[in-house]
Amino acid sequence: MSLRIALLGLLTAAGPASGYDLTKLFESSISNAWQARHSQIYPELNKMAADGLVTVEEEGPRGRKTYTITEEGSAELRAWLLAKGPSRLYRSEGALRAFLLPTLEPHEAAALLRTEAEAYSLRLAELEAICAAKSAWREPRFGEYALDLGIRQTRLMRDWAEETAAVMEKAAAAGEKDSPPNAESSGGEG
Repeated sequence: MSLRIALLGLLTAAGPASGYDLTKLFESSISNAWQARHSQIYPELNKMAADGLVTVEEEGPRGRKTYTITEEGSAELRAWLLAKGPSRLYRSEGALRAFLLPTLEPHEAAALLRTEAEAYSLRLAELEAICAAKSAWREPRFGEYALDLGIRQTRLMRDWAEETAAVMEKAAAAGEKDSPPNAESSGGEG
């Protein structure tokens, strides 16, 4: 996903907004799914204006700029959503760490996984608090589906870390060098 698409989506959902407003909105919503820094947002807005995806109006004595999505911008957002499937190939530091767990002693791997499980638990609590604050929604709104996906993914990662830590702790107690999770220990089918 590109920053451009995220900004077009925000302008569609929120309406005309300044760069500052978009940055704050980005931080309070999309940043849970896609990261961008303040220093990336303003240059992208300028490129979008040059490409005709947004219009820019300067207001007030300080020249505050307000961006509005154009029909061409709406068409690009729609085309991206409908025509382009998301990349299913990605780099995941968490997956790489999981792949390399056998290079650690079981007690080290278990401690690492317990730390990861705690981090996922904290993140899950944050996402569930956001969800609880939005529970008054009568119908799906902007970001609600992404929030649900984030909660489910975070819960899955927490559970995986806890279950795999238990496997590693069992291996450490048995004096084994490595004991990868299997269908019986992880609750899955093999």
